[in-house]
Amino acid sequence: MSEPIAVVGDVMLDVDLIGHAGRLSPDAPVPVLDDVVTRSRPGGAALAATMAAAGREVYLITPMVDDDAGRELQRLLPKGVRLVALPGSGETAVKTRIRAGEHALARIDRGSAQVLPTAVPDEAAQALAAASAVLVADYGRGLTADPRMRDLLAITADRRPLAWDPHPRGRPPVPGTTVATPNAAELFALSGAAGSTRLAGAAAAAGKLRAQWQLPWLSATLGERGALLDHAGGHFLVAAEPATGGDPCGAGDAYAAGLTGALADGALMTEAVQHAVSVAGDWVRYGRAAVVPTARLDGAAAAVADRVRARGGTVVATGGCFDLLHPGHVAVLQAARAWGDCLIVCLNSDESIRRIKGPDRPVQSERARAAVLSALACVDAVAVFGEDTPEQVLRELRPDVWVKGGDYSATDLPEAPVVRSWGGVTATVPYRTGLSTSALVDKIRLTG
Repeated sequence: MSEPIAVVGDVMLDVDLIGHAGRLSPDAPVPVLDDVVTRSRPGGAALAATMAAAGREVYLITPMVDDDAGRELQRLLPKGVRLVALPGSGETAVKTRIRAGEHALARIDRGSAQVLPTAVPDEAAQALAAASAVLVADYGRGLTADPRMRDLLAITADRRPLAWDPHPRGRPPVPGTTVATPNAAELFALSGAAGSTRLAGAAAAAGKLRAQWQLPWLSATLGERGALLDHAGGHFLVAAEPATGGDPCGAGDAYAAGLTGALADGALMTEAVQHAVSVAGDWVRYGRAAVVPTARLDGAAAAVADRVRARGGTVVATGGCFDLLHPGHVAVLQAARAWGDCLIVCLNSDESIRRIKGPDRPVQSERARAAVLSALACVDAVAVFGEDTPEQVLRELRPDVWVKGGDYSATDLPEAPVVRSWGGVTATVPYRTGLSTSALVDKIRLTG
């Protein structure tokens, strides 16, 4: 696992109300949403920390309020995020988007405009000291204006890379900050330069803001164009691969988290920017699974399934341990993907595998297994489940087709009754003979 990082900033709870719009209301020209489902996820700095937690431990340092939204937010944080809660005054921010499939109709914001820390405990300083890099995710809600926190961040910036993701309502980076990561709108607003769609205009604004903040580097994200890296020696442009059809909300957090993680691992700044552009593109292209492969169903798999269903597509799922991925696994996954428009892999957790196969398994952690699966072109999302069987995750996911590899009939699959309960179908793909993870493990032990 990579070295830990720290994320400092303002958190919020993001909620999506997603339905199908097939008719207009008779009393107003507005769409009527049917079959509405609610999806909640960490937002703000909590989303950046969740993204950064793929393969590493992350300290999330933030003011927290003990209210319903704050408790829900804490519940949604993945295992890799260690919360360092600063006592806070105010009300947790909740941003609710109302969506018809992939299309946003409205957003409702509630909660305090600011949640200010009433104290900065020693635990925050200890977390910053333990981190190999720090990301400040400033959402303009007051934390980066706190003089105690600014002093602590300035001390930290002298010892390790510190990336600052700014906000027009926030505060400038502390002295010693390594790089700032504004998006195009923030770049022009913060620099005071006239907005421009030309790269030359963005380059001029980036140079102006970098000099204004006295930074060695400034990396401005330019949406589908990629990112512009500015430093004293000039400019460096990293073009993005086309990423269409996804939800760009959160792409900036993905970029900042990817860049900070790369710096923590010792990458050069140009390498870190290239990695961050790729991470942000994957977020838009594939959704949460590409950045947080071990996220639970309420994040990655649900978002993929919702998008496919909104287009009238077919959701396919399969499941298993996938401990040591071999050609037999790949053949099953490719065959399963051919059944529909997306493939979601329901992956047994480490604890689940130990209960089923014994204390010596799995060979690879759930994070490693999920990362390998997510890298396959035929896999669109991974949902990790902790039970012995995937029945619960299937009830939440409700795939149109459930595919398993094996020699038995589709009707004999243990999951068949569950899948049939919502009108889904089951299918089997024959395994390739002579290929099994257990045989590979035994061979490795004999030759090792």
